[in-house]
Amino acid sequence: MNWIILLIAGLFEVGFTFCLGKMKEAAGGALTLWTLGFFASLSMSMFLLYRATQNLPIGTAYAVWTGVGAVGTVLVGIFVFREPATFWRLFFISTLIASIIGLKFVSSH
Repeated sequence: MNWIILLIAGLFEVGFTFCLGKMKEAAGGALTLWTLGFFASLSMSMFLLYRATQNLPIGTAYAVWTGVGAVGTVLVGIFVFREPATFWRLFFISTLIASIIGLKFVSSH
């Protein structure tokens, strides 16, 4: 269950970085809504990370949380914000995914 909580925390991290990207383009009321979404996602991400670290090693949990957020943010950048999807970018994201999976398998929890 803690691994699921950690995965959801990472997805909320993607949520707050997505809101950051939208805040750059927004003004007025839309900026306010994206800012609220940013803080709501940030709060949920941190709270769920806290919950996951109650039973998972902090080093592993933090690395996985950051990795899930990084991979998700790069994918959002590619598919939503039209950032480049170069070979090397995808190659290194793949190695990050492999590392996240590896940490799950070697974790004692």
